[in-house]
Amino acid sequence: MIVKSLTAGLAAISATIFGFSVGALAEGRLGVPKDKGIWLQEAASEQARLIESFNIELMWIITVITVFVFLLMFYVMFRFREKANPVPSKNSHNTAIEIIWTVVPIFILLFIGLTSLPLLYYQDVVPKTDFAVRVTGNQWNWTYSYPDHDGIEFTASLIDKATFDDPDAKAQVEADLTAFLGAPAKLNAYLLDTDYRMVVPVDTKIRVQLAASDVIHAWAVPAFGVKLDAVPGRLNELWFEADATGTYYGQCSELCGKDHAYMPIAVEVVSKEDFAKWVDQAKAEYADAGIIAFGR
Repeated sequence: MIVKSLTAGLAAISATIFGFSVGALAEGRLGVPKDKGIWLQEAASEQARLIESFNIELMWIITVITVFVFLLMFYVMFRFREKANPVPSKNSHNTAIEIIWTVVPIFILLFIGLTSLPLLYYQDVVPKTDFAVRVTGNQWNWTYSYPDHDGIEFTASLIDKATFDDPDAKAQVEADLTAFLGAPAKLNAYLLDTDYRMVVPVDTKIRVQLAASDVIHAWAVPAFGVKLDAVPGRLNELWFEADATGTYYGQCSELCGKDHAYMPIAVEVVSKEDFAKWVDQAKAEYADAGIIAFGR
């Protein structure tokens, strides 16, 4: 209880200092990095909130250790300076102190382990999910496939800078994206926006099956607290459950070649009703256009 209370207090202080919200999430959120931000992105899933809580607990531990070491260092420099001790001590060791500085770090590490290992287990073990999305990393874009929805498949690529700089081109891409999503859509940020977005329903457990077609990539969305390598010839899995609608962004987090920095991830979280409409629309409208293929 004490740790939880201190954590909540530090979270409130951090919210004031670093400018992130610890309250309820608003609908239609935009999960992007904030300019000059120095904290974690606002959490949009239980995983991300647990990571944020663990991060704050570690901040407490690190802060206490740092303050203690600096105070001890300054005390030693003042107390045992040459002027105050013209005759240096002949002591070479102190058994009690050596036991303390060995045992205390062990207990600190045990505490961190008891806190972190359950979180790792929670993230790593995929629970029963509602459906799966297969994500394949390519040099340099992402292919999304929905095997539980008749194999809907599309490839999402970066929106280039020229499109953002040209109002007419940007409006056209936004119109295409609106048609794809079946709802009004805006391009929000260069280097983060893609021409198509992974679409998932809110409050739904999603299994993400990761693979790669060429080199190692990594699929990471900070607001969901997920990050995992996509490895050629291997199937990795992660899961998330977004609890607020909106658009959330991430990027490839594994060095994968010259265009590694131009391989963003965009996830559109919609209501369950809108997701059902999107699935029907995707099957009906985009199969013939070559954007979405079936049965791969």
